[in-house]
Amino acid sequence: MKLFFIAAFALFVLSMFDKADSSAYDKIVAHSRIRARKEGPNVCALQQVMGTKKYFSTCRNWYNKSICGRKATVLYECCPGYMKLEGMHGCPAVAPIDDVYGTLGVVKATSTQRYSEISKLRPEIEGSGSYTFFAPSNEAWDSLDDTMKNALVSNVNVELYNALHYHMSKRRLLTKDLKNGMTVPSMNLDLDLYINHYPNGVVTVNCARIIHGNQVATNGVVHVIDRVISAVGNTIQDVIENDDELSTLSDVAQSAGVLEKLGQPGQYTLFAPTNKAFEGLGQEVLERLRGDKGALKALVNFHLLDSVQCSEAIMSGTSYETMEGSNVIIGCDGESLTVNGIKMVLKKDIVTTNGVIHLIDKVLMPDSAKQVMELVGDSQSTFRDMVAQLGLSSAMRPKAEYTLLAPHNDAFSDEVMSKDQRLLRILLENHILKNKVVLGELYNGQHLETIGGKLLRVFIYRTAVCIENSCLIRGSKEGINGALHITKTLLKPSEKTIYEILMENGRFKIFLSLMEAAEMTDLLKQEGDFTLFAPSDEAFAGLTQSDLTLLKSDITALRTILLYHFNKGIFIGGGLENGVTNLFKSLQGNNIKVIFVSGARPAITHIQQHSFSCLIRKWSCVLQWISSSLAVPDVTKFTRVVQSKPTFTKLTIEGIEEPSITEITRLVQGMCLLR
Repeated sequence: MKLFFIAAFALFVLSMFDKADSSAYDKIVAHSRIRARKEGPNVCALQQVMGTKKYFSTCRNWYNKSICGRKATVLYECCPGYMKLEGMHGCPAVAPIDDVYGTLGVVKATSTQRYSEISKLRPEIEGSGSYTFFAPSNEAWDSLDDTMKNALVSNVNVELYNALHYHMSKRRLLTKDLKNGMTVPSMNLDLDLYINHYPNGVVTVNCARIIHGNQVATNGVVHVIDRVISAVGNTIQDVIENDDELSTLSDVAQSAGVLEKLGQPGQYTLFAPTNKAFEGLGQEVLERLRGDKGALKALVNFHLLDSVQCSEAIMSGTSYETMEGSNVIIGCDGESLTVNGIKMVLKKDIVTTNGVIHLIDKVLMPDSAKQVMELVGDSQSTFRDMVAQLGLSSAMRPKAEYTLLAPHNDAFSDEVMSKDQRLLRILLENHILKNKVVLGELYNGQHLETIGGKLLRVFIYRTAVCIENSCLIRGSKEGINGALHITKTLLKPSEKTIYEILMENGRFKIFLSLMEAAEMTDLLKQEGDFTLFAPSDEAFAGLTQSDLTLLKSDITALRTILLYHFNKGIFIGGGLENGVTNLFKSLQGNNIKVIFVSGARPAITHIQQHSFSCLIRKWSCVLQWISSSLAVPDVTKFTRVVQSKPTFTKLTIEGIEEPSITEITRLVQGMCLLR
C-alpha cells in the first residue's frame, strides 16, 4: 500500500511538470501544489507579506520564509481552475467554464468586468473568437491615478474601449506561451504588449505582474494583472531626452557615445540617476569624468543591464552583470527596490519599447571610473588616511598610473603607528608601485618597483599570490589610473641574507655550527631562490654534545641532512595550503612534507606562521623557522623516543652509500652547482 502511494505521488509530480511544459510560472504552481498536498486536492500554497500581493513562492523564498526581506505568511487557496465544495476537503471541483466576460467575475476582476460593459466591449468578449485578456484587478483600478481614470471614464466609447483593447490579444495565450522578451500585438491598433517570463516564475506584461493566471474561458483565457497598463511608444533614449529631470544623464550619455544605443531595439534596464543625483557627485568629479570619455562610458554602462528587470520580478537580492562588465546587486526591501543594498529607486517601471527605466537618487560609480585612491575601501581606511597625512597622495601625478598594495586595517598595530613619521613614509612608499599592475599581470619572479625605488618580488602559488612576505586577499580592483591589491600584513622588503638573520636572531647557533662544519656557510650568503626550513636550537634539545660531534664527523652525511632543509624556490607561509600536505622538493632530492595548520601543531612539521624574507639584488630566499627537526632522508636513520613533542634521543649512521654530491661550489638562482 505504501509503495502504491509513493508511485501514485511520483506520477502526480511528473504529470505536473509535463503540464508545465517548461514554463517557470507553471512549475512554480506545480511546486505550490506539492507544498499544499496535506490541505487536500488542487490546493496551492502561497506566500504573502501582509498588506501586499500574494506570490506563488520559489524554493528560495519558501525556505527563507520571506519576500523582499519581510516575513511572509503562508496562505492556502484553490489552484487556478478549481473551487471548493461545501463539506469536502481541499478544492475537488473544477470551476465552471464561461466566456471571457463571465470569467472576469469568476476571478473577481469585477471592475474590469464593469468597465467592459459600460465601454460596449461586453458583446465582443461574450461572442465567438479566441482572446487573451490581461485583466487589471480591482485593486489595480483603485490605485490608478485619478486624472487618468477620469479621462478614461469620461470617454467610455473611445478612450476606455481602446484602453481595454490594449489589454487584449486576438489569440489564447497561456503562461507557457508567454516567452521572455516576446512582444504580443494588442487589439488596440496592434500596439505591442511586452512580455517577460522570469526564472522565478514571475510573468509580466509591460511590467505588470500576472497574479492569477490561466483561467480558461470558452473563447479565450483571462490573466489577472496587478496594474492598469498603457500603450508604449518611446525608447529609453526618447524618455531621457524629454525628461527635464534627466537632462544631465542625457548629456553624459551623449558625451559617452551611449545615447544612440539607447534608441535602438534591445532588452535593457536603465537605472537612471536624476539631475539631483549627479549634483551629489560634486562639480570637480563631474568635470573629471567629462574629461575622460572612457571613464564616462564606463559610468553610463554601469547603470545599464542587458536584460529587462521589472520591479515585480525582484523578490530577493540577485547579482546582475552590467554593460560595463562589473556586477550590481538588485534587491528589494518591502515595496522598495534596492541597488547594492541601498534604497535609492525613486520611480519604478517606466516601460519603453526597448526596456525599462528605474529612476534613482544616487549615481552608481564603477571602479573603472574611479581614481586609484578612490578604490581604497573601509577595510583599508587606515592606509588611506596615512597616505594622505604623509603627503603621498598629493604627490601622485594626476596623469600617472600607480598600484596600491593596501594593507588591511589590522596590519597597523600600535607599534607601527608609533614609528617616526619619516620611517612611516618609507614604509608606505613600499606599498605604492610606480606603474599600474592588475592581478592578471602578476607572475612568479616578477619584480615591481615602488615609488621609493625598492624592488618587490612576486610569488605565485596554487591558491595564493604573494608579494614579499605578504599574500594578497580577495578584493583587487582596477581604476582609471591604477589598481588596488589588498594585503594581509605590511610589506617588509628584506635587506639581509639568511646568514645575517640567523646570526642576529641568536636561536640558531647549533644549525649554524653544523653548516660551518659541513663547509656550507657560503650557501647562506650566496645568490639564489630557495626556502630554508631552519631548525632552532630547541629542535636539537634531545641531542647530546657527543651526538653533535658524531654528526659533524661525516661531512658527506651532514651535507645530505642539511640539504634536506633547503627547498628550491621561495615559499611564503601564506602560500601554503591549510589542512593538506604540501610537498616540496629538497635540494637533497627527497620530498619535504609540510602540513600548515593555523593555530595548531602539524603532525609532521611545525612551521611558525611568521617568516623572514631576504633580498640582496639577485639574492632571493625565504627563511621559515621550525621548532622540531625535519624527518631525515633515507641515507640516515634516527632512532628517537616519541614523547609529548618529538625530540631526538640517539643518532646512528648506518651504511651510507657514497653520494654523487661531493662538494657544493655555489648556488645560482636556486640551482646548486655541484662537483
